[in-house]
Amino acid sequence: MTAPGPPVPPPVSLAALGARYAGLVGAVLLAVAGYLGGALPDAPLGATPTSIWRAPDGPATLTCWLIGTMLLVGAWWSLREGAPSTRWAYVTAGLWALPLLVAPPMGSRDVYSYACQGWTYAHGVDPYTVGVAAAGCPWLDTVAPIWRDTPAPYGPVFMLLAALAVSLGGGLTGTIVALRVIAVAGLLLAALCLPGLARAAGVPARRAVWLALAGPLVGVHLVAGAHNDAVMLGLLLCGLLVVVRRPGRPAGLLLAGALLGLAVTVKASAVVVVPFAVLAGMPGRYTVRALLRHCGWLAGGLLAALLVTSAVSGLGFGWVGGLTHSGDSEQWTSPPTAVGFVIDYAGALVGRDPQAVPVVRAVALLLLAGVLVVLWWRAWQTLRGLNEVAAPEIARSRVARSRVARSRVARSRVALHGAAVALVATVVLSPVFHPWYATWPLALLALTAARTTWFVLPTAAAAFLALPDGTNLARVTKAPGALAMTALLLTVLVRTARRRPR
Repeated sequence: MTAPGPPVPPPVSLAALGARYAGLVGAVLLAVAGYLGGALPDAPLGATPTSIWRAPDGPATLTCWLIGTMLLVGAWWSLREGAPSTRWAYVTAGLWALPLLVAPPMGSRDVYSYACQGWTYAHGVDPYTVGVAAAGCPWLDTVAPIWRDTPAPYGPVFMLLAALAVSLGGGLTGTIVALRVIAVAGLLLAALCLPGLARAAGVPARRAVWLALAGPLVGVHLVAGAHNDAVMLGLLLCGLLVVVRRPGRPAGLLLAGALLGLAVTVKASAVVVVPFAVLAGMPGRYTVRALLRHCGWLAGGLLAALLVTSAVSGLGFGWVGGLTHSGDSEQWTSPPTAVGFVIDYAGALVGRDPQAVPVVRAVALLLLAGVLVVLWWRAWQTLRGLNEVAAPEIARSRVARSRVARSRVARSRVALHGAAVALVATVVLSPVFHPWYATWPLALLALTAARTTWFVLPTAAAAFLALPDGTNLARVTKAPGALAMTALLLTVLVRTARRRPR
């Protein structure tokens, strides 16, 4: 009698295969657009869609970009409820990333800012007090003018990585390649963590991997654009995986805190996840005493990471001051900025200049602080409601053990979903929004959200905001974009108010 072989995977549907190869064609077209008119070192700065169209390769560039983005977005959207299998999702995401891995930088010129900031630090100048222009970076002409005189807004871990890229790369091209390798390493770390987090949250890994890794923003902005958000996400997901795998264990909480601290020292926005990570790391009953104990271990690891990296870099905490310059750019894609624009436009109609943008932004940040507290409190109250099945010692029967297992999944999902919504609130209420910011909550929503359309649709729309050379269409659609964003915000608020129980 022949022993049974390994299980045969179910056949892949024609629709799924069509999506795979449509997305691959889209990725190739985007890579072609990058070579024709991407964010190349010698590309003209301050371009507009009109000036790009009038360039020799302009029509081909914009056509390849538009069709490629449509194909990639459509293919990703078509399987938003889940790929045929986890392995299939990994392979497809990798196939789509390959053409963009060898393409020039696309979607923004931030990677040149990274290179100059790394050069500044590698040459003994504090990037948190001196802009790259004053530091004498030899690649200054490649950096967008708005970022030439501002200090670096990133933490010491990323400054160390950027300086390492400069040392390994030598020239500009080698530095860009090294920065892209670092970004891809961050994505690979995230990819390794997704199945474990999906199991902990009780969602299919094939859906989580597909939504988090195959999206158009990942290929264009995290791979081709080499944004440091990829490193932040990798460390963030790794820290959360340690929390849910080793809840309540001091060593695990210290390690998780250290990983989350490293994520914060790449990009400070990761800090909003930390309070929810504490909830995910509590294995037993949800009491204030247990909360303080587990919070202490996690905070200890996080503070150790902050102190060690600040000391090793020799930069101290100067990076905190650099965060104030992250809002220097004003675009309607940030809802608070859009509302400020509309108020300014209304004031101009009656001969006034309210200068409302900084005021509305400040109010939004205060609102964000309140929203984060409410989200955490709701997660805490929900988890406390699970106390009756939280203690493993009650699981003496098969039914009880099954109930406890379901409770563990529910607890992880509540905490991780709270972290996801916290990142959504951070993106929505921040002074600035760039398309790649949507990747922050995307990974956690892929792990926890019951419905996908509400977050997949805006993420897909964000893929059309940046042209290959880094021109942000929000810059050339200021007034209509601000009016549309404000109208959308009011619509969402009204509908939310109507749905609330009275």
